[in-house]
Amino acid sequence: MLRSRRLLHRLTRHRLALVGFCITCILVLMAIIAPILAPEGYNAINVDRVREAPSMDFPLGTDEFGRSVLSRIIWGCRISLFVGVSVVLIGSVFGGFLGLVAGYFGGMPDQIISRIIDIFLTFPYILLAIAVVSVLGPGLFQMTFAIGFANIPRFARLVRGYALEIREQEYIEAVRALGGSHLRIIFHHVLPNCFSGILIYSTLTMGMAILAEAGLSFLGLGVQPPQPSWGIMIATGKNYLRTAPNMSIFPGLAITITAIGFNFLGDGLRDFLDPRFKRD
Repeated sequence: MLRSRRLLHRLTRHRLALVGFCITCILVLMAIIAPILAPEGYNAINVDRVREAPSMDFPLGTDEFGRSVLSRIIWGCRISLFVGVSVVLIGSVFGGFLGLVAGYFGGMPDQIISRIIDIFLTFPYILLAIAVVSVLGPGLFQMTFAIGFANIPRFARLVRGYALEIREQEYIEAVRALGGSHLRIIFHHVLPNCFSGILIYSTLTMGMAILAEAGLSFLGLGVQPPQPSWGIMIATGKNYLRTAPNMSIFPGLAITITAIGFNFLGDGLRDFLDPRFKRD
């Protein structure tokens, strides 16, 4: 009970983390109840209401086909969160496994895995994702895998660093002396102590993954029409910036607010979970 009160007290003191938490909750709720919350279907066409400015009927206006911008933003939230969560799962599972093996065992496994990680880290994050999706072809799942693949080296490097530090701790030596197996040490002692760092980085990666999804969809390498991706909405709206700026402005704001929310939440989790940043 006392621990919970301390965490709650620190949360209320960290205003930006509270803002990020609220934004994240709103996004998740929006994605879950999108069919109820959206005024129309994301592909409902109104041929007589093309490129209208915001009004009572369409609070954020309409696009080039008369589709509600608000509805498409709400439905697009589902795609953005799906990509973010999937990217984090791909990166943390595969990258975490490689990092644990390299950091805990050291020696030749560490040398091989570290050199592979270094090679992939020489490529800019977004360019590596573009290269992978160019091979696989455009589409939601191909793009999600490409962004997740680009994040594997980053998670592997993070977990490797934690594992290198944890394996030298005295309690690990004690477990070894008592006959603990490598698997037991890794899954019962090393991995749990890496969890807070993985959670913090995962939250920050969510924001980066959503930005990457929007960028790839903007370039035509990600989600394909008529699916409601925020990146596609901006790409389409750039052709009508003078006559219908609402087509690009509101999806851009959605991306910005989402990325800021996850970054604020990640900073707050860092303060709560990482003892080096606690500010009691």
